[in-house]
Amino acid sequence: MKASFTRSPRESARRGRPRRGLRTRRTTLALALAGAGVVGITGVVVLVGALPHGDHRSPAHSGTHAPGPSAASSGTAPSPGAPGIGDPLLPLDGNGGYTVRHYTLAFDWRTPRTPFEAGTTISATATQALSRFDLDFAGNTLHTVTVDGAPATAVRDGDELVVTPAKPIPHGSAFTVRVAYTADPTQRRHRSDAIAHYGWVPTPDGTVLYPQPNGAKMIFPANDHPSLRAPVTFHITTPANLSAVANGRLVERVRRPGGRVRWTYDSEQPVAAQLVQVAIGKFAFAERTGPHGLPVRDVVPDGLVTDTEAYRSLTSGHLAWLERRLGPYPFSRYGVLIGDTDLPVALETQSLSLVPRADLLGDRVAAERNLVHELTHHWTGDSVAIRRWSDLWLSEGHASFYERLYSDTHGGDSFEAAMRAAYEQHDQWRHDDGAPAEPSTEPALFKQIRYDGSALVLYALREKVGEETFDRIERSWVTKYRSRAVGTRDFVALASEVAGEDLHAFLTPWLYGAHTPPMPGHPDWQVDPVQD
Repeated sequence: MKASFTRSPRESARRGRPRRGLRTRRTTLALALAGAGVVGITGVVVLVGALPHGDHRSPAHSGTHAPGPSAASSGTAPSPGAPGIGDPLLPLDGNGGYTVRHYTLAFDWRTPRTPFEAGTTISATATQALSRFDLDFAGNTLHTVTVDGAPATAVRDGDELVVTPAKPIPHGSAFTVRVAYTADPTQRRHRSDAIAHYGWVPTPDGTVLYPQPNGAKMIFPANDHPSLRAPVTFHITTPANLSAVANGRLVERVRRPGGRVRWTYDSEQPVAAQLVQVAIGKFAFAERTGPHGLPVRDVVPDGLVTDTEAYRSLTSGHLAWLERRLGPYPFSRYGVLIGDTDLPVALETQSLSLVPRADLLGDRVAAERNLVHELTHHWTGDSVAIRRWSDLWLSEGHASFYERLYSDTHGGDSFEAAMRAAYEQHDQWRHDDGAPAEPSTEPALFKQIRYDGSALVLYALREKVGEETFDRIERSWVTKYRSRAVGTRDFVALASEVAGEDLHAFLTPWLYGAHTPPMPGHPDWQVDPVQD
């Protein structure tokens, strides 16, 4: 995610305009769920209610257990899966007791800002004997829930959907959950950090998604934490005059009754819920080839094709530049989705980065910084995912580091000058929002300490070990942990291994300390006094 902060004395902050308040609208179940590609859900009776928040809770745990016998053979009594994986900053994100193997999303889109029929099928495996389990699911009008085809009881508890199957699920068993609901594409929430608004983002003729950090639950029932990933199949039905796009590869485009069209996409690789993208609108699809024949597909609102072409055509060069530093691009395809919105920030939705139109209609230096930032995330953030939200510095810090490094030789500010400016403000950022790897609170997650403030940690490491060793650390990081979720300890350990010296004592104060350590090689750099 590219934040709109003040980046240097020569740059000014961009601000998003105030958003329209969240509205709730309902439609009836009379719309055919079959039109949305939902199969085997209609006609099921389900108890839908609400618990006083907290009534069903069990102690949070990861839900991951060593393989063992089922409840039936071992005599282990089924018990509830935890309502979250226990992330200290967002403890109810994700769910315990199972792992998701695959999502299938079916959206029967009608018109902008209008509720539509939707369904989600979740293929999962129980990691304990389950009497019940949670899904992260907020808002929307719930209709039916089944588990392995049988009606299930579903009870809302805040942003949790508590599902009790007709019979317990044994440890190690595969099971299938189907949820039918009316989706509300006006659902958004607000944060006080760089993200501002997230969830569904309306456009003049459709929508784009901004799920980060945990807004996927407003779009579909999920196991919503950045460390948890699964492949996704998308079935999106639209009017004939609109197009649909999602992460990954277009599998088919089929005409449906009534002149409608169903688009099917395959994510190709597992994707975290916060990186899922579905966009609907009047789009042009601009295709080209990147390095090594990589398919590059841009998705552009009809009226913005010509005005954005010059900057979009730079993607192949950005890919080549990053591959020289980080190794091969880690996914099967890439592209940029232009959001016809007033979003203040971009987002690294996997294989298809969301970039607001304003980012590609202004200054070239600023445009390239944003494009390189989101592309870098595909190595660090999308492929190498974070284990806990406190590890966010590894994602945003790397994207900001390479954004700055690229801009230094492509018309932007000096990299060293940008890092010196960040150094001067670092104590203030630590005071306000916590150290890079230790956010003070959840609302402080997407503050500047996680962007240029975390790029500064990587800069300090490079000054400590030298450019050649630093480059080997970086390439080793994205290679060793490709397609895995890892954390700060893993980075420190790997950096120490590659450098051939123990870097714990050096990196610990940079990552966790209340005050900014001296910058290696720059004894003249000074930190500004903290203002309360």
